[in-house]
Amino acid sequence: MDHLSWVVTAYMLAATAATPLWGKLGDQYGRKKLFLTAIMIFLVGSALCGMAQNMPQLIGFRALQGLGGGGLMVLSMAIVGDLVSPRERGKYQGLFGAVFGATSVLGPLLGGLFTEHLSWRWVFYVNLPIGVIALLVIATTLHIPVRDTKHTIDYLGTFLIASVATCLVLVASLGGTTWAWGSPRIVGLAVLGAVLAAAFVAVEKKAVEPVLPLKLFRIRTFALSAVISFVVGFAMFGAMTYLPTFLQVVQGVSPTMSGVHMLPMVFGMLLSTTASGQIVSRTGRWKVFPVAGTAVTTLGLLLLHQLNENSSTGEMSAYFFVFGLGLGLVMQVLVLIVQNAVSYEDLGVATSGATFFRSIGASFGVAIFGTIFTNRLGDKLTDALAGQQLPPGLSVGALEADPRGIARLPADLRPGALSAYASSITDVFLYAAPVALLAFVLAWFLKEDKLRGSVTAPDPTQTLASNPVERSSYDECARALSVLGTREGRRAVYEKITARAGYDDLLPASGWLLLRIARHGSVEPGVLAERTTVPLTVITAAARQVEERHLAERQGLEMILTGRGREVAGRLARAREESLAELLGDWWGPERPTDLAQLVEELSAELCGSESERPHNGSAPVRAA
Repeated sequence: MDHLSWVVTAYMLAATAATPLWGKLGDQYGRKKLFLTAIMIFLVGSALCGMAQNMPQLIGFRALQGLGGGGLMVLSMAIVGDLVSPRERGKYQGLFGAVFGATSVLGPLLGGLFTEHLSWRWVFYVNLPIGVIALLVIATTLHIPVRDTKHTIDYLGTFLIASVATCLVLVASLGGTTWAWGSPRIVGLAVLGAVLAAAFVAVEKKAVEPVLPLKLFRIRTFALSAVISFVVGFAMFGAMTYLPTFLQVVQGVSPTMSGVHMLPMVFGMLLSTTASGQIVSRTGRWKVFPVAGTAVTTLGLLLLHQLNENSSTGEMSAYFFVFGLGLGLVMQVLVLIVQNAVSYEDLGVATSGATFFRSIGASFGVAIFGTIFTNRLGDKLTDALAGQQLPPGLSVGALEADPRGIARLPADLRPGALSAYASSITDVFLYAAPVALLAFVLAWFLKEDKLRGSVTAPDPTQTLASNPVERSSYDECARALSVLGTREGRRAVYEKITARAGYDDLLPASGWLLLRIARHGSVEPGVLAERTTVPLTVITAAARQVEERHLAERQGLEMILTGRGREVAGRLARAREESLAELLGDWWGPERPTDLAQLVEELSAELCGSESERPHNGSAPVRAA
């Protein structure tokens, strides 16, 4: 039990530290090779975890598994950007969010089933057949366009920040338990952490591409969001590590049912992340969510502290739901407000930075929760069993290390031992409540700047997942714009751009048709109806209107633009680009980056006509503007 927290912490630390490296190495050396390497590392780590013979081995192999896991997270998201056009990117990354939501529910259930009916080792072995299939499929079918992007990789900065985090987590988890707080080892670790932190600051000041640019901390919104993200990770993963222990040891539920009991927390989290994202998208107001979220999280922790061995299922479910609701309210908007506060060139690193701090917070939370739990448990078991005759082979130390020994206690001693376990775990939540309360206070100091349209709905995959995702500013902007473009809806898009271009009397479908003719050179209305979701009757009406206005003419079955039609299509295309550029707010200034201008042009072209709608004769596209 006193090593339980490190099974989680080792994975979190390794995955967090490795993520920025995987992202940049994938840019530089090709993502397919790196992705296959990450899968293999993850599978080797999984196999070794399953074969571990003691806790130190399991912890070490979990760190290895985390190195691969960090690569899986960042590279899978980056590969979507390689394979999928900006217009479709929002839809595909939405599927990632759906998968993450589903597996958040299924994971605890499957883990419980394996543990109860097979062995805990199968929690790791189950990765192997699935991973091998993924490895074979990706090796044979994944073809990624070669995009060589040179980076100056901040290896030293990555090593130093991982080392600082490890030293501080070791102090938090070992101090007062394995070693006394004033012992030379704990003091030495604390001093080493401080020296490494100073070295990290010095290195980052000079790094060409720092893993965490220090200038971001001069932005108040980023600095406050980083602290709040840390607290959210601290509370979330600390609780998720020890709640199953409470359910199985104190409540006596099976491993499978402990997963079922945790579902209200997951549902609360998914419900509030979805609802908050929708409300922010529609209203543009966001400050209420970090304030309310941290308040509800604090309330949830205080409610969890009230649990004991006699708590009913309904009571536990209600408390779990409240806790999950609070976490979800604040998680969704933290990435959003960071993106909104930084300049375009820092968009990618700020996005990954926000989730980086949540991952570091998770590592600390699990370690500190573990220390509090271990300290409280020893004292409370000693008090509960003082002066009692224990069966041979049982002692307070044995019960601390393995709660299964409670079943061997005489009936009159079991309630005291269970109460000791219950209060030791729930005390953890009481100690975490002031930390969440600090985040609540800090949330009031966030400045509610007006949102850019492009970042009104961060993808659930980056706000729910445990690891930071390293994307470039270009990739992050493409994702955000594509999500918004998808949400607008085809009819609304064309109503907007026809009005903007000064053609209010044109049918939305007529504007759509003109842009497709301009993009592909010519189109056949009947073929277009087969290859799109637009009904033939709507296309026919649009074709009739553009012919009547001499914007297009027939050549056999196909339609081509007239001179007047090319002029109108050009104005429509420019209106679409301008409407996209508006969403970028102050990023779209006179000094806007070239890649941002190219993105708007590319996305505008794709929204005005997909390559899948190319006419059957393969005629060359004609630029609309």
